[in-house]
Amino acid sequence: MNILEAVYNQIIKHAQEGLPNETCGYIGGTEDTLNTFYPMTNVDASPVHFSFNPKEQFATIKEARKNGIQLKAVYHSHPKTAARLSEEDIQELNDPNTLYIIVSLKDETPDVKAYWLKKPDEATVEIKREDLEIIKSE
Repeated sequence: MNILEAVYNQIIKHAQEGLPNETCGYIGGTEDTLNTFYPMTNVDASPVHFSFNPKEQFATIKEARKNGIQLKAVYHSHPKTAARLSEEDIQELNDPNTLYIIVSLKDETPDVKAYWLKKPDEATVEIKREDLEIIKSE
C-alpha cells in the first residue's frame, strides 16, 4: 500500500503531539494509495487505549463521502509499546476491509506498521502485515 509522505508525517506528528496518550484517526485514499489525513480526538484520553469522538467520526465519514474519498485505514499510536496489534486491538478492531496502522513512540525513532485483521470465526484471528511504501505525491 502506498502512503503519501505528507500523510505519513502527519500521523507521526499527531502521535507525538498527543503524548502521553494514544492518538487516533482515519486515513482516506484510493485503492492502493493513502492520501488524506483525518485526525480525531481520543475521547478516552488514555495511554493504553483509544475511542473516536463520535461527533468527529460522523463528520469525517460525511466529509469523506461528500468528497468521494474512501476511508481505507484507521491509525492509532502506542506511546510506550511496539507497533503491533495489542490484545485489546485484536478484540476491538474487526473490519477486514480496513487497514490498521500503528505508530509506536517507544523508541527515539517512531516505528509505523500496518496490518490487515480478519476474524473468520470467534476462535480464529488472522493478522497480515502490509508494507507501506512512502511516496512523494500521487
